[in-house]
Amino acid sequence: METLTSLRIAHIGATALFLVGALGLAIWLWRTRRNGDSTAYARLLQRPRVFVWLLMGLALVSMPITGWEMVHRVGWPLGQTWLLASSVLYTLAMLACFWLLARLNRLRVAQAASNLKFTAALAVFSFACFIAIAGLMGAKPV
Repeated sequence: METLTSLRIAHIGATALFLVGALGLAIWLWRTRRNGDSTAYARLLQRPRVFVWLLMGLALVSMPITGWEMVHRVGWPLGQTWLLASSVLYTLAMLACFWLLARLNRLRVAQAASNLKFTAALAVFSFACFIAIAGLMGAKPV
């Protein structure tokens, strides 16, 4: 039972780390842009924030591994609706995150703010997917 508890703590910790890191970066970017700093996108992917990006990436990689191991240890079948729905949502959110990182890197290199509404929509979509996954995990009908 100690292994299952450790897996749950690691899984919940990775989820919390990802969500807090993403929210922190979004708030920092919003406040910087609101103050009129046009170089905010160029600075978003620089040093101290790279550490946050790396922690978020590590959390994203560890979530499917710890989740699968927890499901395996408990003995739930992988065909349950809430597991399938969260897997599909996770895949969509990861694709949106990768697309968002590519767009942010392009904004950093070009140092021009073009079509920021789509970039914000990608960020909100991926954040909403992870919140929905957390809701599915919390309210699992097992």
